[in-house]
Amino acid sequence: MAKAKPKKEISMEEALWKSADKLRGSVEPAEYKHVVLSLFFLKFASDKFEAQRQIIKDKFGEKFIDNVAFYTKDNVFFLPEESRWSYIIENAKQDDVALKIDTALYTIEKNNPALKGALPDNYYSRLHIDTAKLASLLDEIDRINTDDKENDIIGRVYEYFLSKFALAEGKGKGEFYTPKCIVNLIAEMLEPYDGILYDPCCGSGGMFVQSMKFVEAHSGNKKKVSIYGQEYTNTTFKLAKMNLAIRGIAANLGEMAANTFTNDQHKDLKADFIMANPPFNQKQWRGNDELTDDARWRGYEVPPTSNANYGWILNIVSKLSQNGVAGFLLANGALSDDGTELKIRQQLIENNLVEAIIILPRNLFYTTDISVTLWILNKNKKARVVEQNGDLKRYRDREKEILFMDLRQMGSPYEKKYIELTEEDRAKVTEVYHNWQQEDFEDTYEDVPEFCYSASFDEVEEKGFTLVPSRYIEFVNRDENIDFDTKMKSLQSELKELLVAEEQSKADLLSVFKELGYEIKL
Repeated sequence: MAKAKPKKEISMEEALWKSADKLRGSVEPAEYKHVVLSLFFLKFASDKFEAQRQIIKDKFGEKFIDNVAFYTKDNVFFLPEESRWSYIIENAKQDDVALKIDTALYTIEKNNPALKGALPDNYYSRLHIDTAKLASLLDEIDRINTDDKENDIIGRVYEYFLSKFALAEGKGKGEFYTPKCIVNLIAEMLEPYDGILYDPCCGSGGMFVQSMKFVEAHSGNKKKVSIYGQEYTNTTFKLAKMNLAIRGIAANLGEMAANTFTNDQHKDLKADFIMANPPFNQKQWRGNDELTDDARWRGYEVPPTSNANYGWILNIVSKLSQNGVAGFLLANGALSDDGTELKIRQQLIENNLVEAIIILPRNLFYTTDISVTLWILNKNKKARVVEQNGDLKRYRDREKEILFMDLRQMGSPYEKKYIELTEEDRAKVTEVYHNWQQEDFEDTYEDVPEFCYSASFDEVEEKGFTLVPSRYIEFVNRDENIDFDTKMKSLQSELKELLVAEEQSKADLLSVFKELGYEIKL
């Protein structure tokens, strides 16, 4: 009997594309990621389980391979046989394979408290995907190479489907998956090594994942970071729990998916670091008479019902600890809004909370091409010395200053039509920011035209408390050094050539019509 050929391994992205092909006509495109994500989770969790099982067997012998503690100590889920990918694949062509998938997911969630509420309930049985199609889908996922040291499963899948299908579910609400390069930039600026990290609108948990990678990359101890978050959409809430659990990242995401404004799951929380990408320009986020005396706005005007941007800002401010620092994204309009927003913005500046305003390049996001702003708020801009991950940081007094940066000339092409901030770009930005914060900044920092500018409180006040970077950063007029006569002679020559060519083209066209017997007389 001929030996079966081993299945050719394929990349995650290739598998995703083929998986989408298998689902066409069976489920809506907006459902693709939900169908595929749980199967990916099963595959990755099983591969990690099997790898750990082999390590235990080699190190301790057969009798310990079913000891749950030997798995959980290394943040690996222990999987009973009916929850293992091998069992699902063995039964892939059975009529009840959908039920077996649901049972596997239910069993894993039941045995692992960190996954409570994260995995779908009777999802595949309810989808009614043709058994042959489901078997074919399982076969594609079975071929994935899981040698992914970062195990970045959820974010990569979510990101992929957003890019390929531009899912409409986020567009209208201003909700966008935050690209890793932006999350990395925020983490590199805030340096969340030790303390409480909070995200009031955590999506699929990308801010947390990248922050932990930052800590690990700098030889920090991620056990020193406590994670708190909240997410409004139930399916995304589940993604976040799945995303964090598969990486062994402990997090308190509240009891349920809930609206941060009307059902705050972390009312008394004071965070050392806040990282967020709130929904942009959210309208009617509260009723006219709702949340008017909320403690989060205390000392400020009540944010207007027409736009939630300043509601998010004040929620973040209310959660900052005594030395807390926040980095979050907002639409550019929040920099210069009038009315109530202006009054709140002025108060934030007068309270010495605004530390840096960084305008980002366009085309960073998959589902919108708008340029957005990264705000850095700091509860303590006074001079102080802090030990951070083994290094001493000597901060100077920056209470009456704000750093403005414009990154719109930065970034490199990514997947043809997108832009990403490279590691070099981010290193340049963070170096400027950290140099500006610390003692001896006179020797390490300087204002650079079209890039950065350190503005005083008086300058900001004089400009009516606008935070638009271009109102402060020097603009270089490149027309000043152009020789007008030389430029005009160059244009004159170019125009002459164009007009001559046009005349020749016209003559050729008239000649063709004349030869055909349809002379055109002008």
